[in-house]
Amino acid sequence: MTHKEFFERYLYAGSISRDAAKVAEMFTEDGVFEAPLVPEGHALPRRLAGRDEIREGIRQYHEGFEVPGTVNIQESRYSVHTVDQDMFVAEIDTVFDLPDGSQETMSLVQTFRLRDGKIARLRDYFGTGGQ
Repeated sequence: MTHKEFFERYLYAGSISRDAAKVAEMFTEDGVFEAPLVPEGHALPRRLAGRDEIREGIRQYHEGFEVPGTVNIQESRYSVHTVDQDMFVAEIDTVFDLPDGSQETMSLVQTFRLRDGKIARLRDYFGTGGQ
């Protein structure tokens, strides 16, 4: 599986189907998810370690996070950059169509470190706009 295919699988499990169990399955047993830019007390913890904690943390985040609008697939973009066989970086610009007819873009960068075809460490760098 290419890094692009792996990322698309991750994207589908998390952002599209919002399936915390499928997201957690993509991690090694001792995998770590980090979101260093979220403020203390945010709905998404800065650090989740181990599949169980990742599954529960992502589940709680998905339950409490209201998507600001409908994802505009045609205008959203991402690119995947391979560092080496076990590391890649994804740059993402997700465009939301808002109820008032305007659009909002959420930009983020994610770094993936893989081990044996699973995520050993994922760092998700996104701003929260004060949320």
